Amino acid sequence: MAKQNYSTYQKDVIGRYYENQETILLQSLQELVTELYLAESDTKKQKLWERAHTAMTKLKIKPAIIDHIMNKTSVEILAKNVAEWLKNSNTK
Repeated sequence: MAKQNYSTYQKDVIGRYYENQETILLQSLQELVTELYLAESDTKKQKLWERAHTAMTKLKIKPAIIDHIMNKTSVEILAKNVAEWLKNSNTK
C-alpha cells in the first residue's frame, strides 16, 4: 500500500482528532445513553450496548467496570459512570 502524503493542514486535523479522542468517545457514550433510553426494540438495544462496550474499551476503562456495566445492562449505571468519567476528564 502506498504511503499517504498529507498536507500540513491535514496533518494538523489528524493530530487534533487524536488529541481529542477521549473527549470524542465520551461524547459518543453520552449520546449512546440517550439512544438506549429511547430504544424500543431489543435488537436496537443490543447493538447500542455493543457500541458502548467498544467505546469503553477504546477509553481504556478497567475491564472489571466494563464487565459490571455490560452484565447489568442498566442505562442508569452507564449514565452515572459516563458523568463521572466526564468530570474526571475535565479536571485533567
